[in-house]
Amino acid sequence: MDIATLMLIAYRAMDERVISAMRDAGYNITVAQARIAQRIAEDGSRLVDLAEQAQVTKQTASLLVAALEREGLVERVPDPTDGRARLIRFTADGQAAADYAREVVMSVEREWNEHLGPRQATALREALTSLRELVDPYR
Repeated sequence: MDIATLMLIAYRAMDERVISAMRDAGYNITVAQARIAQRIAEDGSRLVDLAEQAQVTKQTASLLVAALEREGLVERVPDPTDGRARLIRFTADGQAAADYAREVVMSVEREWNEHLGPRQATALREALTSLRELVDPYR
């Protein structure tokens, strides 16, 4: 099996664990909404930037953000650097959800690290971090 498919399998496994935990905790969120939410910067993000980073159309991103708004997880606020633009940022509930999602991710990573052992886990992280320099336009 090629390396990209192997990485995708691990990525999807993480997605499933996080979304399942989020739903169990009472957050009504989809994988697509989570992919938009995980890209929201600490001080807020413009919709166009979220769409580009999630590799979806602006219209799709807008629908996903609207769903997150209905759940009370994000809000749209004026962009202080451009009066015509709006920023999407987490509400207090949304920040709590994002913090919980990070806790779940870290828990899954601990499981994976235990499975791989310290040497392989460190090597995997170093290799993927190095590969990111080549493939991630948003780093």
